[in-house]
Amino acid sequence: MNRQILSLALASSLATAMGAAAVSSASAQDKENMEKCYGVAMAGQNDCAAGPGTTCAGTSKVDYQGNSWKLVPAGTCETMELPDNRMGSLEALTRDIPS
Repeated sequence: MNRQILSLALASSLATAMGAAAVSSASAQDKENMEKCYGVAMAGQNDCAAGPGTTCAGTSKVDYQGNSWKLVPAGTCETMELPDNRMGSLEALTRDIPS
């Protein structure tokens, strides 16, 4: 009986590891098809590094903050429709930066 439990535990552990590897691989592949797009995130919804005065994800202070970025599907950043004739950018912007 102990041998069956050990075999079951080992098989379960192996299946979990393989599942995690598959999820990790899919996630990495998704990120390959994404790009950083500055100036498109709503306040508090940036992905990371929102410039001076912020630390990381979710720390942008205003909508469309120019120095904060969000991952978007590759090729869509500069064609996104934003209010007030704003455009997304592949580089940090100097607009809408809180004082």
